Amino acid sequence: MSKLRVQCFTLSLDGFGAGPNQSINNPLGERGLEMMNWAFATRTFQQMHGGDGGSTGIDDQFTVRAFENVGAWILGRNMFGPVRGGWGDESWKGWWGENPPYHVPVFVLTHHPRASITMEGGTVFHFVTEGIHAALAQAKAAAGVKDVRLGGGVATVRQYLAAGLVDEMHLVLTPVLLGAGESLLSGIDLAALGYKCTEYVPGMNVTHAVLTRMG
Repeated sequence: MSKLRVQCFTLSLDGFGAGPNQSINNPLGERGLEMMNWAFATRTFQQMHGGDGGSTGIDDQFTVRAFENVGAWILGRNMFGPVRGGWGDESWKGWWGENPPYHVPVFVLTHHPRASITMEGGTVFHFVTEGIHAALAQAKAAAGVKDVRLGGGVATVRQYLAAGLVDEMHLVLTPVLLGAGESLLSGIDLAALGYKCTEYVPGMNVTHAVLTRMG
């Protein structure tokens, strides 16, 4: 059965999934990109961005898993870009250039309607104004027998977690202290929601934890 998965979601040691003050120059907030150094070092990331080399250990193995059997994505508005309010001239088409790394349909949560955007490589951005359940229904229909990957950001993952809709969540604990930003799990009782830690694996530079919703 198709699952809703969170993969490679990186947290600072003090529990933040993004730094404060997101902007076009700081897509993960101030100092947020420091948390992602583990991913940048993997062979999978290097190959996705036209590079060579990179690590091939546990961190890379989890990165490979993150893209397996994914038929659609869901993103929050902030993950798509820093534009707030109405879309204006609609020139913004995401952080990733003409060929985003998704290569499947992507459903973006927003309060402001916008026509779908077809990009190179099979990525099509669809904009959903009816909320998280509608986005999930559309993403599952597009994914078919494959899974839906929930890309974030923090507020979007929190909404799906609180609604009990995330089947599996892979968290990456990185030795960075942000001090401020967006907390992923504050006020969310994962145990009460039925989650158990089913994998806990030290990597080269980070620790990987997989939480699975039981029942």
